Amino acid sequence: MTEASQSGRLWLWLAAAVFLILQGKLWFGEGGIMAVHRIKEAVAEQHAENQTLKQRNAVLEAEVLDLKTGKDAIEERARLDLGMIRDDETFYLITGKALSGSASSSAAPPAESP
Repeated sequence: MTEASQSGRLWLWLAAAVFLILQGKLWFGEGGIMAVHRIKEAVAEQHAENQTLKQRNAVLEAEVLDLKTGKDAIEERARLDLGMIRDDETFYLITGKALSGSASSSAAPPAESP
């Protein structure tokens, strides 16, 4: 082999090594393609979470506005959260149990009158 061909091979191997090192950094290094892909996935997840939170905030903002401007929302809160009733109302608590003597608790049909 001649000295020129050996020198050419050395340069070829050196160029191939540099190319492989650069490719490794491109794919797996800091700021490489894999890192960019992970960051894009994280951004997409964060965007979806932000959308959910924006919807929740809109609902809360509407509720706050309703509480500031109207009596209906305040009355609803008082009824549901505090169990309040008006003076002219009667409160009935209906539970899931059937009372003895009620129509729904007896299995037999009511007796017919003559």
